[in-house]
Amino acid sequence: MSDTPSGENGIGIEPDAVAEDARVARTRADVSRAALEVLTGEGWEAVTHAHVARVAGYSKTTLYTHWPSRSDLLTMALEAIGDMPHHDLVGDVRTDLIGELRMLRDAIATQRLDRVLMAMAQWGATVAEIGRVRRRIVDDGEKHTRQMLGAVIQGPELEAAVSMLSGSVVCPTLMYGTLPDDATIEAAVDILLRGIGR
Repeated sequence: MSDTPSGENGIGIEPDAVAEDARVARTRADVSRAALEVLTGEGWEAVTHAHVARVAGYSKTTLYTHWPSRSDLLTMALEAIGDMPHHDLVGDVRTDLIGELRMLRDAIATQRLDRVLMAMAQWGATVAEIGRVRRRIVDDGEKHTRQMLGAVIQGPELEAAVSMLSGSVVCPTLMYGTLPDDATIEAAVDILLRGIGR
């Protein structure tokens, strides 16, 4: 019996190919982390092949070979974000909505998601792949809010409510460079809940 790994088609995979795949995976992980570090640390304007290569410890040629466009690097940075942090739900709608908005605010502050949001807004509308990653990040970020509110409202009302709550954190961040305090977050949730009769 051979020690050579088998592919899906039953044909043996050469050990050199396995080593090559491992190197490619390691390079991709290193470059993704570096691109995210540059994006969150310096903003999307700094996500260039030369700068990301320097931070990742690879040559520009390697980056251009595997990720020829700047949008490829931004897509990798966004994909490296992973899942959004969420509040541990306790079953009280008001408490849970406030907790979700605080988690979003804290993630913006600690993970510099304001720069991520700006890159997604700038590039997501014109680059399909970045738009796809943006949709995944937004869907993940809104899932608990959407689930809680979806139990009592649907359709356009649900879409408006989710946008209003997210906007209470995102708008001041992007428009004014400030994060809402707890009182503002609580007021946003209370106004919304009164509006839907909760």
